[in-house]
Amino acid sequence: MPSDIQEDERDVVLVCVLLSQLLSRSHTCPKECACDGNTKVVDCRGRGLYDIPRRLHPDTQELYLQDNRIRGLGSMAFRETPLVRILDLSNNSITSVSPSALLGLRTLQRLNLANNGLRELDKRLLGPIRLLSHLDLSHNSLWGLPGAMGDSLRNLSHLGLAHNRLTRLDRSLLEALGRLDSLTLRGNPWRCDCQLIGLKLWLETYLFKGGGVDEVLCSQPEEMRDRDLQKVPYQLFHTCMTTSYNYLFANIHHLESERLLRGHTHGNHGHPSGPALHAPAGMGEGFGGGGAGGGGGSLPECEPKQRPRPVNLRHAIATVIITGVVCGIVCLMMLAAAVYGCAYAAIMAKYQRELKKNEELAATQGADHATADEKEPLENAIA
Repeated sequence: MPSDIQEDERDVVLVCVLLSQLLSRSHTCPKECACDGNTKVVDCRGRGLYDIPRRLHPDTQELYLQDNRIRGLGSMAFRETPLVRILDLSNNSITSVSPSALLGLRTLQRLNLANNGLRELDKRLLGPIRLLSHLDLSHNSLWGLPGAMGDSLRNLSHLGLAHNRLTRLDRSLLEALGRLDSLTLRGNPWRCDCQLIGLKLWLETYLFKGGGVDEVLCSQPEEMRDRDLQKVPYQLFHTCMTTSYNYLFANIHHLESERLLRGHTHGNHGHPSGPALHAPAGMGEGFGGGGAGGGGGSLPECEPKQRPRPVNLRHAIATVIITGVVCGIVCLMMLAAAVYGCAYAAIMAKYQRELKKNEELAATQGADHATADEKEPLENAIA
């Protein structure tokens, strides 16, 4: 009987050892990579990989996959590394990214997708990520960024968009970048028309707050080629102002409804987790960009966007209304002054004419009296 118990104990120990070996092997470092268990860094750079390596340790915090031949990211491509904070996929051949490729990476802080072949990004790609502070999308073929992606970029401090195919940016996306410190936009075919005045206004506010940006050189229209958008005078956008006013007033009701809806939601669920948004007090809300496609088919300039606008925009609208009222009052006062001046001038002219006429009449009557006085002594002498 005791021997049977000892044999059972040995079997249990043997099974535990085998299970521990299997578990340790299941999370060993892939042969294509170099792993550091202390720093939890996995380095797979320049290994000629065509796909994301498997059997990565779940505690991995930094994953470097640049300089490979990866062509696409499938659904939940990093499900084995939910704690990764730094993910570098630069200098690959990535042309397609599944909307759920980054699902589960809630702690991701730095994402580098530079030097790939990306043409578009799904608005759901960064949905579950709230801590992202560094995003590099430079040297791709992006036509635009979805405005809805702004919810995942509220904590972003650096955004790299240089050397893509951007012609405009969605205004709602820009307004979400409340903590941005540096922005790269050079090397894009910016179309400096009414659709880009929103970017110009946002850049002025952004630079005033201490942000850093390289340059936005116009490619179209031809007369503005190679001109820096920040140095283009507003007089060249004078044809846009009517559209801007129309768009602002058309959205007053929408913004007020959105404010009430947000107030109700915040009252039930507490304050929002994201930082407060600050929109520049200026016109141009109608020129925020071309929506999710950015540089796709042209949209009507006055088309209302479905993207919620920050409540702070009401201050800009109120400023426009108050300015219009003040200008109207000033114009009425100037008109009244002009009418008063004309009337006064007419009265004075009439008075001068009457005065001159009276003077002439008095002079005539005085001459007649003098002639009569001269004739009277002569007649008396003759008599």
